[in-house]
Amino acid sequence: MRDLSAAEILAVLDLAGELKAKAKRGEPHPYLAGKTLGMIFQKPSTRTRVSFEVAMYQLGGYALYLNAADLQLGRGETIADTARVLSRYLDGLMIRTYAQSDVEELARYADIPVINGLTDLEHPCQILADLLTVREHKGRLAGLKLAYVGDGNNVCHSLLLGCAKVGMDISVASPPGYWPREDIVEAARAAADETGSRVEVGADPVEAVRGADVVVTDVWASMGQEKEAGERRRIFAPYQVNGELVRHAREDFIFLHCLPAHRGEEVTDEILDGPHAVVWDEAENRLHVQKALLVMIMGS
Repeated sequence: MRDLSAAEILAVLDLAGELKAKAKRGEPHPYLAGKTLGMIFQKPSTRTRVSFEVAMYQLGGYALYLNAADLQLGRGETIADTARVLSRYLDGLMIRTYAQSDVEELARYADIPVINGLTDLEHPCQILADLLTVREHKGRLAGLKLAYVGDGNNVCHSLLLGCAKVGMDISVASPPGYWPREDIVEAARAAADETGSRVEVGADPVEAVRGADVVVTDVWASMGQEKEAGERRRIFAPYQVNGELVRHAREDFIFLHCLPAHRGEEVTDEILDGPHAVVWDEAENRLHVQKALLVMIMGS
């Protein structure tokens, strides 16, 4: 999200809306006919793989899946050499991995566009889908308040940057020791200074959710943190999004979760299956914002 200006974020959302409308009307839009996207997965995913594959299909192109067994970045052939080789075959790359440095090095040496499908630092495609979902349900972004409750992880980082850039207030509540990275918070506050929005980080979930238009959470233990899961459940228990917590949000709040959800941990069934949840729209919108990104960076 650091690489996108506010104008670019809104341009992605506008194009995503147009492509979504075309898809709903059954109107063909093969803007990437003959183009191939390579998809590198060091972290498995349901939504990322399916949404990118379907996106390329609907755009008239082809998506090539490369899992960790097919392509071991940095464990044999170097990332730089991998980038150089794949640039000769493909028109674009998407990578879902652990280290942010893998994405950046891949982009540095590739001659083709590289999309961050997720790293431990950020999850930008997800947050673009979140912003599209909020705008669809609320009619605007600027001036709204989003509350994020839970781990100060990659989703939290990208939300901080994305909300600040589009003029949304964001309030984060995480247990001490699990707050978002300070450099990300500082970058978000710098963006908020330009848009007139507010960025708050604290430990009180009630204060974070108070008056929120949007409530967001994520799993307490991300991929690669499985050994910490038991300890995290104990520490994060007061940060569960449940009926008691959301009483402090606005009556018409919407609830987002990037999925998969651990029901009964970070969120209760009452919320996830309730009238305020828009998580299925949110999941669908991964397809549409990614189509917009692909068209904008791979289209001729």
